[in-house]
Amino acid sequence: MYGLVNKAVEDLVKNNFGEAIWLEIKEKAEVKENTFVGMQSYHDGITYRLVGAASQVLGLSAEQVLETFGEYWVLYTAQEGYGEMLDAAGKNLVEFLQNLDALHVKVGNLMSELRPPSFECSDITDRSLVLHYFSEREGLAPMVVGLVKGLGKKFNTPCQVNWVGSKKTGEDHDIFEVAW
Repeated sequence: MYGLVNKAVEDLVKNNFGEAIWLEIKEKAEVKENTFVGMQSYHDGITYRLVGAASQVLGLSAEQVLETFGEYWVLYTAQEGYGEMLDAAGKNLVEFLQNLDALHVKVGNLMSELRPPSFECSDITDRSLVLHYFSEREGLAPMVVGLVKGLGKKFNTPCQVNWVGSKKTGEDHDIFEVAW
């Protein structure tokens, strides 16, 4: 993953729990980097170890950490200079979710080693949709729950997100019901 992700984890922890807790998480995760370079690619294991350590130190499940991070990611990326790109991806929640893959293509032009997930929307109504999430990375689906909730806040469309399908339930990808 790119350093931007790890920087966002750091920022989330420092802003909500303080520098000392961040240093404890970093030590527990055995992360030696003093700073993360946003546009540099890092081994995925660093991010997974940070999430695991945050879970232990904060007394939260890894799923709770990832969901909180997903919601935070929406705000963080806008502040880190990607606001215009995010704004161009859609005028409302549904349009934005439908354009996630196109957004990742644009980000991929900036980050040549990007390996983004893929998203598809189906069963779209005026009050709900089904979001399909495909990723080569395991265990990040709870982040999608937070991401969608964060987007709901961005678009003043509070929503509920239910994770209804995964490899554990026999699917080949993760499936979410999104309602507003």
